[in-house]
Amino acid sequence: MVNFVLCDDNYSAIDKLSRMLNSIIMSHNLKGQITYTTNNPIDLLNFVKNNPTHVLLLDIDLKSSTSGLEIAEQIRKIDKSIYIIFVTGHFEFGMVAYKYKTFDFLQKPLTRERFEETILRLYSDIFGDKVKYLKLDNDKTVIKENTIKFIKKDGMKVIFKTDTRDYETYSSFSKISEMLPYNFVRCHKSYIVNIDKIVDIDLSDNIITFSKNDKCYIGPKYKERFLEVLNDGYFTNNLVSYEYAKRIIS
Repeated sequence: MVNFVLCDDNYSAIDKLSRMLNSIIMSHNLKGQITYTTNNPIDLLNFVKNNPTHVLLLDIDLKSSTSGLEIAEQIRKIDKSIYIIFVTGHFEFGMVAYKYKTFDFLQKPLTRERFEETILRLYSDIFGDKVKYLKLDNDKTVIKENTIKFIKKDGMKVIFKTDTRDYETYSSFSKISEMLPYNFVRCHKSYIVNIDKIVDIDLSDNIITFSKNDKCYIGPKYKERFLEVLNDGYFTNNLVSYEYAKRIIS
């Protein structure tokens, strides 16, 4: 579980950041929680000294005699492993902030898309994921493989549905399949799914559900092979038993 602590002089800013962070955690099924929020630098330091803290989201101008930069300096004396992310309107302090091993420096007003990218990168860094990239045919776009939910064939186009947006290109499924790792499985003539991203499987209606209620379908031609892959233990969520699935489709 990743413990987040938030510090900003503005309570409405803390509330907005908290809601955005909780939404990102829930939508990506991340293991994380907000353990403490405050607008008081002294209270913040006391909490960090006495409680496990993994990530600190910190403003710079705290309307106090102590700035966020000074807080970061003291935090580093307490625990060098805490991830510090500045969320501030004072972008001119960006270069100074990285002196304190800052993970990221986000400018207010903060968009969800920008914040989401930082949080996903943060989790990748914490848990040591080896991020791989997929280059599309146009050679101008690269996609992180672990952000792809599924790939859909739509006429001449191929659509990559990711955690944050859709990407379109022109290619063949067979060519794309050769580029993908084992966790990408063809489940339909028009779909290739990332089994690590599956949230639920409805075998009666042949529907696969992902985060944000994104859905794709299982085709009869590909169903048994798809279920065999799940039975091999690749499906980390373990939502369906292969033996049970065989009884449904037999």
